[in-house]
Amino acid sequence: MPSHSRRDFLTRMAAGAAGATLAGAPIAALAQAARPQKFSTQELVDNGHQFFGTISRGMASVVEEATRRWGQPNAYILGQEAGGAFVAGARYGEGTMYTRNAGDQKVYWQGPSVGFDAGAEGSRTMMLVYNLPATQAIYQRFGGVDGSAYFIGGFGMTALTADNVVLAPIRSGVGARLGLNLGYLKFTPQSTWNPF
Repeated sequence: MPSHSRRDFLTRMAAGAAGATLAGAPIAALAQAARPQKFSTQELVDNGHQFFGTISRGMASVVEEATRRWGQPNAYILGQEAGGAFVAGARYGEGTMYTRNAGDQKVYWQGPSVGFDAGAEGSRTMMLVYNLPATQAIYQRFGGVDGSAYFIGGFGMTALTADNVVLAPIRSGVGARLGLNLGYLKFTPQSTWNPF
């Protein structure tokens, strides 16, 4: 058998063996990689400690309450936001969304509100994201009721939903804002001043 024919034969055999391997066991690995992977409560608490700083006990109890209600999230956002209201209001924020198997990406959010609400606050925010099917699914409006009580610090948690995706924003605020409002947050890949 000429040497080039033998080389072609060996190349075809190696390719066939590799194809058989790829067609077998790795299917389970590919399925595992495609399934959204979740973050444990301890990971969220540890990352929250690093992000929020020395505030620990309050943040840990809020994260534990969120995971008790909705389970383990498959994404979370760390960012900052500012807002203000006098009956009608607006909120603006930006941060980074972290996922296990789809990388990290910058996100922006903004939204209007209306209700019995007055004051202004700036806050560091950790948003736990549940049932996110793909990273692009974050770019929509999430509606809900938001209750705020910030007096020079403290934590607050709310829940916003859209298309079976649940967001649980956990805020550590500075400022003075008290009230209850109805509104939504709209997520976008670029910043905008339009809250609608």
